[in-house]
Amino acid sequence: MNIDIKILPEPLNIPACINWVMSPECGGINVFIGTVRNVTKQKKVIRLEFEAYESMAISEMNKIAVSSFTKWPVQKILIHHRTGVLEVGEVPVVIVVAAAHRDIAFTACRYIIDTLKQIVPIWKKEVFEDGEVWVAAHP
Repeated sequence: MNIDIKILPEPLNIPACINWVMSPECGGINVFIGTVRNVTKQKKVIRLEFEAYESMAISEMNKIAVSSFTKWPVQKILIHHRTGVLEVGEVPVVIVVAAAHRDIAFTACRYIIDTLKQIVPIWKKEVFEDGEVWVAAHP
């Protein structure tokens, strides 16, 4: 299977992520780029801080990718997640799915991000102007 899973402390290279999945067999490439927004629940976000139980997170992300290959005829899957301090506008997660057809790429990409947010041990601290709170890395 063509899977690329990484947890990195440095900025994610979006063009390299997209280039990794490029293939002449793939007519559809879906890219999800999660960014740090400036407001959460009407509170101004200063920054986010991400931590991961890295070995388990990589294992769980790999399981999600393998599961996607069994559910849909996808060609390649890339899941990269950042750790550390991220400012507003920075990118904590990139997911790229390549398939022969766009509908499959869209469906698999949504499944991957939704499942990642539910089960992968990555936590974020939201830092606001008036305090901070640790939350799971999901809505």
